[in-house]
Amino acid sequence: MISAAPENNHTPLVAASSTLALVHYLQSQGLLEPARVQQIIGMDLQALADPDLRIPATAHYRLWDYAEEVTGDPAVGLHAGRVVDPERMGLVGHVFFNCDTLGEAVTQYVRLHRLINESVILSFEQTGEEAILTWQPDAPNHYSRQDMDRTLAAALSRTRHFIHPEIQAEWVEIAHPSPSYAGEYETLLGGPVTFDCASTRLAFDSRHLSHGIPRRNPYVYSAVLKQVNSVLARLQPRRSFGRKIRRLISKQMATERIDADSLARQCHMSRQTLYRKLKREGLSFHDLVEQVRKDKALRYVAADHYALGEIAFLLGFSELSAFSRAFKRWTGTAPAQYRAKQLARTHPTSGALAPSDAHK
Repeated sequence: MISAAPENNHTPLVAASSTLALVHYLQSQGLLEPARVQQIIGMDLQALADPDLRIPATAHYRLWDYAEEVTGDPAVGLHAGRVVDPERMGLVGHVFFNCDTLGEAVTQYVRLHRLINESVILSFEQTGEEAILTWQPDAPNHYSRQDMDRTLAAALSRTRHFIHPEIQAEWVEIAHPSPSYAGEYETLLGGPVTFDCASTRLAFDSRHLSHGIPRRNPYVYSAVLKQVNSVLARLQPRRSFGRKIRRLISKQMATERIDADSLARQCHMSRQTLYRKLKREGLSFHDLVEQVRKDKALRYVAADHYALGEIAFLLGFSELSAFSRAFKRWTGTAPAQYRAKQLARTHPTSGALAPSDAHK
């Protein structure tokens, strides 16, 4: 049975292996205070070794705040993420790096991401010559700068270690504001970095997707994948109601006007029940609609596949001026300026190729 620290059933969970990796990092720095760490996460440190254990994301993020405090290092997430230890990657990590190719590993990464961190939605898309990973918190309070830093650093560091040492980011967008150590990102990740964005996105050359994984072990892959799939199957009943509604909003937005009553009927409940269940997860229907519109707007505008007026219609705005005002509120930039910037960055001479909109 899957273990979890006793908190609200609607609290998103993270894999204990991620917390254990941070504990080991503090230990390597000679800064581990077991009693204090146990107080923060609400359990004995020995329990973190359980491969099925998952702990509340809020406790995991509090531990990151503590790590920054005791190390005196605001870039602790980047520095911890650069440590590659094959014995401390967790079950999901062993799935990734025993796949046939990087492309297959990315597919598994997206599919299994809920086992790593339920508070963040991960998606993947290809835009011509680029492959793009996007991390989006499912609620504004489910975000940790240090954990996002660690995620980015670990993704590149492990990929270079296990697959190819010269893989680097083409560009990176990061959701949090530019920190005091901003210069370290480009040095580590390889490409230009933009801060204070709508979501965190990392782009790399799609030709890397065909890279084989040199030290893969098909027997390890088969055994570990079977165990991971079993864990994932047991978690299905815990699937976030908010994520389900977000997917329904995204589907409805493409065909008709957003209507809470019709979405509630699809879920076989009243509108009041829908609102109440979202509230239990700290969400509101209005905020989810806004998030979906914003995410779609950023993809559509950057892709240069639709005219701005068409995008306004697709997102349910009555007129282009209303869409332009909303887009500027989301990004601080007019849609035409945002599009020009994206095109100049991704294809400075020929213009950007339109991305797939499969991951909405």
